[in-house]
Amino acid sequence: MPTIKLVTELPGPRSRELVARREAATPRGAAKLTPVAIVKAEGAALTDADGNVLLDFAGGIGALAVGHCPPNVVSAVQRQAADLIHLCAIVGTYEPYVEAAELLNQVTPGDFPKKTVLLNSGAEGIETAVKIARAYTGRPAVIVFEGAYHGRTNLTLAMTSKYGLFKKGFGPFAPEIYRLPFPNLYRRPAGMSEDEYVDDCIARLENALVAQVDPSAVAAIVVETVQGEGGFIPAPPRFLRRIRELCTQHGIVYVADEVQCGFGRTGRLFAVEHYGLVPDLIVTAKSLAAGMPLAAVTGRADIMDGPHPGGLGGTYSGNPLACVAAIEAIKTISDPAFLTRASEVGARIRQHLLDLQAEIPLIGDVRGLGAMMLMELVKDRAARTPAADETLALTQAAFRRGLIAIRAGLYSNGIRFLPPLNITDDQIDEGMAVIGEALREVESARRAAV
Repeated sequence: MPTIKLVTELPGPRSRELVARREAATPRGAAKLTPVAIVKAEGAALTDADGNVLLDFAGGIGALAVGHCPPNVVSAVQRQAADLIHLCAIVGTYEPYVEAAELLNQVTPGDFPKKTVLLNSGAEGIETAVKIARAYTGRPAVIVFEGAYHGRTNLTLAMTSKYGLFKKGFGPFAPEIYRLPFPNLYRRPAGMSEDEYVDDCIARLENALVAQVDPSAVAAIVVETVQGEGGFIPAPPRFLRRIRELCTQHGIVYVADEVQCGFGRTGRLFAVEHYGLVPDLIVTAKSLAAGMPLAAVTGRADIMDGPHPGGLGGTYSGNPLACVAAIEAIKTISDPAFLTRASEVGARIRQHLLDLQAEIPLIGDVRGLGAMMLMELVKDRAARTPAADETLALTQAAFRRGLIAIRAGLYSNGIRFLPPLNITDDQIDEGMAVIGEALREVESARRAAV
């Protein structure tokens, strides 16, 4: 039986009513992907205010690896809410806070002593990791990469790429941020092999430590193991290994941003495990707590102890409800069977995408790691001209058919696939059939306009 069930056009009248209220009550800058109002969700299915059932391939932008409303998380939150909703970890200690930190210390890469600080969001986690690295090293500078997305606070906006969408009008930004090329193999210079391109990016990194900032001034190199908003670009292994070597050589803190690519999304608990590397600090959020607002910085105990007492923390950081959700999510995602299923989900989506790529010229590239998959749309495969308008049209065509999909990429010309990892094979096939129909519609319209 199909999951998608449409009883009205999308959006229906009740969705339109609630969305109109939202637009009247909230600023235009707080944009929305779809004009639909959701009242209930389970697994990979969403029910809107008009009774339509949609498939969710956005997954809370990667926050719902364990699916919508998993029973074990719902029960844990309900039990906790009856006992303690909030205290503030600055005020006192409660079991879920400690257990969540202990679990993170246990499951993150590295066999050295670790500590964890709990926070509210991915951006706060990244900012805190930078604070920790600066306090530990006594250095100011931070190296980041083109295509990176690290958050929307002032410091993390300074670290984030894609200026027009995220940064325009919000400066000035925090200083001492140095941005370097990231090896996007699909968009490497013409005539350059993949190995030559990775060599060139490594050479630019090494040169920057002479030409832009001395290693003795660098507190941290912050890198997404797989770029998220930048277009689901896995870091080439040699590039990531060189970062690890340079950090070790110069006493720089290697910070792995696994806010989006962590917690099972790539078929391993953490994406960096595919590389056999151990970062000094790892930042997690999104699927960490099954959609509840929680983030964490976990890493070497000596580095984590760099800041002075009182230098870290926040009113809601490590809230009891979020912590019990995280405990259940970590236990679920850590199960080898769950991680195996994540890999199967990714392989099934990839095959669908490759089949579509063979049929439809709009698809220039299919890439990703595990169940973190993306297709990049281009007007011309040889020139690789980004097809941003067509990508937007595709999300709209898919939505009209009952599937929620979300864009990504520096040029906003990628469709990223972030379904809950407990999605069924039938639901994957159903959703990818919708993607295929929407692609053919957009491709047909494009040809008619030429």
